[in-house]
Amino acid sequence: MRIHLLAPAIASIVAAPILHAQGVATDQLIDGITVTGERERTHVESPAASASVTSEELRTQNLVNPEDALKYAPNLTMRKRYIGDRNALIGGRSFSTLQAPRGLVFMDGYLISNFLGRFDAPRWNMIAPEEVERVDVLYGPFSAIYPGNSIGATVVVATRKPQDFEVGVRTTAFSQRYEEYGLEDDYSGGQLSAYMGDRLDSAAWWSLAFNRQHSVSHPMQYYTVSANAAGEFASAPGSGEPTAVTGVFFDRDPQGRRRAVFGASNGAIDRFVQQQTKLRAGIEPADWFELEAFAALWDNDSWTENRTFMRDANGAQVWWGRVIADGAIFNVPAAALAPDRREERHVQWGATLRTTRPWGWNGSFVYSEYAIRRDVLREADIPDSAAASGGPGTITFRDGTGWQTLEMQGVYTPVHDDWTGGAHTLAVGYHHNEYQLRNPAYSAGDWRAAKEELRQDVFGDTRLRALYVQDAWTFADQWSLTLGVRCEEWFAFNGGQRAGGAAIEYADRSLTATSPKASLAFQPNADWSVLLSAGRGVRFPTVAELFQGTSTGSTITVNDPRLKAEASDSLDLRLERRFMLGLLRASVFQDDVRDSIFAQTNIAVTPNVTNVQ
Repeated sequence: MRIHLLAPAIASIVAAPILHAQGVATDQLIDGITVTGERERTHVESPAASASVTSEELRTQNLVNPEDALKYAPNLTMRKRYIGDRNALIGGRSFSTLQAPRGLVFMDGYLISNFLGRFDAPRWNMIAPEEVERVDVLYGPFSAIYPGNSIGATVVVATRKPQDFEVGVRTTAFSQRYEEYGLEDDYSGGQLSAYMGDRLDSAAWWSLAFNRQHSVSHPMQYYTVSANAAGEFASAPGSGEPTAVTGVFFDRDPQGRRRAVFGASNGAIDRFVQQQTKLRAGIEPADWFELEAFAALWDNDSWTENRTFMRDANGAQVWWGRVIADGAIFNVPAAALAPDRREERHVQWGATLRTTRPWGWNGSFVYSEYAIRRDVLREADIPDSAAASGGPGTITFRDGTGWQTLEMQGVYTPVHDDWTGGAHTLAVGYHHNEYQLRNPAYSAGDWRAAKEELRQDVFGDTRLRALYVQDAWTFADQWSLTLGVRCEEWFAFNGGQRAGGAAIEYADRSLTATSPKASLAFQPNADWSVLLSAGRGVRFPTVAELFQGTSTGSTITVNDPRLKAEASDSLDLRLERRFMLGLLRASVFQDDVRDSIFAQTNIAVTPNVTNVQ
């Protein structure tokens, strides 16, 4: 599959156009533009089109969850369906929110992108809203410092360090009125956040953040059946007379076909309580060296509900079975309006050592680990009306799933006086990450109780190792050239599936890729700049795309362990004009993606079938 995209993008005027794109490990990695106080003339431009949200802008926004900081970032989309949505995926100017592996998200240099499932969003939960200092968005695969998942966009979140003793408490309440298909209700929630931190005389600092949120979502999906092009619904075979029902809504689906809507389904209304605790600490034993670390714990307890629109002749609710409405006969599966419950406990920790000399060589070492200690999803096979008293279902685990990242870098920054006439800012580094998927599912006579027989198990690992070098050369007072290359080696191993007495073991695989980058910047004065960037990015398949083929009562997902890597050759031409209160940016970009990976769903059949291909 090949996609060829040519599109213009105009960024609106935004306030405070100061870019400080924090790199994976050190603040000097990519820059770009490093500014304190008012904007100054910079010696090296960022090799990618970029946008920033500063702390000043964040103070004017309604920041309930940390991902809200991206609401007004240009050319970026957030799939946030309700406050506290755990699946807040990002999309960009050349990729949708259903192509999440084309986007990267870092928190203080720690990778929080979650590639363990199709709808697994970045782990925003590891960021406390009160600690967000600024957010930088880089578009396209133009920096050698970031993995191939940057072919769409890279989001870098920087959190603040306390400068003195500070403490704060914030409470938030919210409510919405939702009306659709005859359902009318209020859905509410609230949040309590606390933050405390201090900087000691010994050059050490610490901060402690706590966040607790409870919320109820509006209905997010519905059980529907679409007619054919002639407007006829498929026959529903079965014995006995179907139950005559009222309340079924008839409208048109996205293809314009007649559609029957039976109720809010598949755990449509999500009730949850989330809690996060995060401790950070650091010390600067010398004015050229610093050490910092963090540990975060996130808990979630959610339970879902459904709503049926169907009523029989006596006005009683009908949840499933063979029914007739408007002259058509349908079979509504018992699992279509079935509830579920989920318990999660995630832990992330990381540490950074780095030198901070103003010029010359600096080094950094960053390690982080994300571990899913507890993840139990209990799904009923029968609708809400019966499931409250028990009944059959499936219990799915993801305990032991997670990822680890390691980054080692060296950065050379020239002396200030050498910024013109051939100065070089050099970055070299090594990157390593590993993802582990462990996803067994068990049948249960009572979906609320203990697991019984193994129904299916999917598992597998991926590993990525990379070496990269990037040089930003200021060869004249108004010109700079950034060249880089990233060499990567990818492995997929320990992959397989088990179902009943059958087992499949996938062959281990490895792929290599080389990704060159180049950017030419011209800045005639402090108000104007032009940047032309070209680069290749190679996005390797995720553990979910390779191994996570699953089957539930309402959905079937077909994985593909033979997937190739996506390769994107990108061009971007950016023109900027700066004003006192903001900037105006125009971009023309082209992405040429080969071997695109898509997850395509056929909703015309029940269960729905999704093919990763």
